[in-house]
Amino acid sequence: MMNPAKGNVLLLLLSFLLVCPICTSLDTITPDQPLKDGDGQLLLSNQKTFALGFFSPGSSSHRYVGIWYYQITEQTVVWVANRDAPLNDTFGVLSINGKGNLVLHTQNQTTPIWSTNVSFSVSSTNNSMAKLLDIGNLVLVQQDSQLVTWQSFDYPTNTLLPHMKLGLDWRTGLNRFLTSWKSKDDPGIGNYSYEMVTIGYPQACLYMGRTILWRAGSWTGIRWSGIPKMISNYFNVSFVNNQDETTIMYTTFSNLSNPEVSSKMVVDESGIMQRSLWQETRWVEYWSAPQALCDKYLNCGPNSYCDPHNEAIFECKCFPGFEPKSSRDCIREKQGVSMCNNGEGFVKLAHMKVPDTSIAHADMSLSLKECEQKCLRNCSCMAYASANESEGGIGCLTWQGDLADASTLPYQGQDLYIRVDVNVLGTLSSFIFKILEKHFTKMHSDFSHPIWWLGHRSGELGKQCRYFGGWSHHSNDRCQHSGGQSHHSGSKC
Repeated sequence: MMNPAKGNVLLLLLSFLLVCPICTSLDTITPDQPLKDGDGQLLLSNQKTFALGFFSPGSSSHRYVGIWYYQITEQTVVWVANRDAPLNDTFGVLSINGKGNLVLHTQNQTTPIWSTNVSFSVSSTNNSMAKLLDIGNLVLVQQDSQLVTWQSFDYPTNTLLPHMKLGLDWRTGLNRFLTSWKSKDDPGIGNYSYEMVTIGYPQACLYMGRTILWRAGSWTGIRWSGIPKMISNYFNVSFVNNQDETTIMYTTFSNLSNPEVSSKMVVDESGIMQRSLWQETRWVEYWSAPQALCDKYLNCGPNSYCDPHNEAIFECKCFPGFEPKSSRDCIREKQGVSMCNNGEGFVKLAHMKVPDTSIAHADMSLSLKECEQKCLRNCSCMAYASANESEGGIGCLTWQGDLADASTLPYQGQDLYIRVDVNVLGTLSSFIFKILEKHFTKMHSDFSHPIWWLGHRSGELGKQCRYFGGWSHHSNDRCQHSGGQSHHSGSKC
């Protein structure tokens, strides 16, 4: 029986020979040392993690310059230079031209098929070289200063690698986003893209053309709101949103017992986002989207939310205080009760993918308590949530108008607070009181905890508490048990 380790080595060797039957390797491309397809040359990173060279995808005979994982048995191309301008023969040359740029051309052609297109001073034109870093980033650098003048990480194709940023650089106007291949045989720009949306509060979305297919959600401080599996022992994710950039980047954890994991995130030609990890001989899916009915953007209409537990008999649920207008959208209940300084309050929904934040307003200086007060003072504010789950919850998101594309999550998720009128608060109070009364009459009479809380009502003194059994009102912010024990509730009971 063959040793599994030897089998993996043989697979790696076979894959390498299929891609490049007779190859020689370079560590740099310089004005005097080009990379030629006909010579079977590869540009390798220092630790031989990645390779750059000429390849033909799938069953295609066209030639492209790309980067792939070098030591993985399954050819995995992560970047393509001339994706919409293939070569028809094996006479391609990748070289540094007289202007200091990295250019792709054929042996009998002077006009480049593809170029880095960087502007250099005259003194720097013969000072450029290209090298491939061990993170999969192809860089064009000045040989004397090692200054990076261009990098492939700024121009991603369909794959996001560790250490690669996705999003906008406000200083240069550079927007980094993923675009799918046309097919497995054609790496040209396809129909799908995954990009950062900075209108309102930043979030990531998957598009077909300019139509949103799936919303990953806004950044919660530890993950996109719609991807619970972003919290992982494999990845560390960092999000930056300031005057210089709005970007996200992930890295992989590594230690002696768990070497750095090979991973990728791809938007494929069928419009699926997929995060994968390499395990021994194959890529294993970690998460993908859209998959479920609740993943589809606006599958439930305004003021309703999708519940994945109901997908067998799919239905959209109305937010508290709303009633069905159709099978998929909701309108305010027709009670004619004002929600402006008229005893209104909030109902909390837990484990939510919060509504589309392109119409939300963010104030990162406010606490959740201050966020509630801000929303309560603004009669047009329909909902609020904490912008950042880390550090106990910081920042404030508020929504005005219709709430769109919300859903409940099986785990993780944020707390979303929905504005409701005084009648809804009263109805919910009565309903919950009856449930609690039925449940707790079976328990010991000396129950020493407050029962529940819906939220503040405007125009009233103190906090709105509900009690049962031996509880009575003690002060504006206290609930007292008849046995003499008291509980400070703050804003809760």
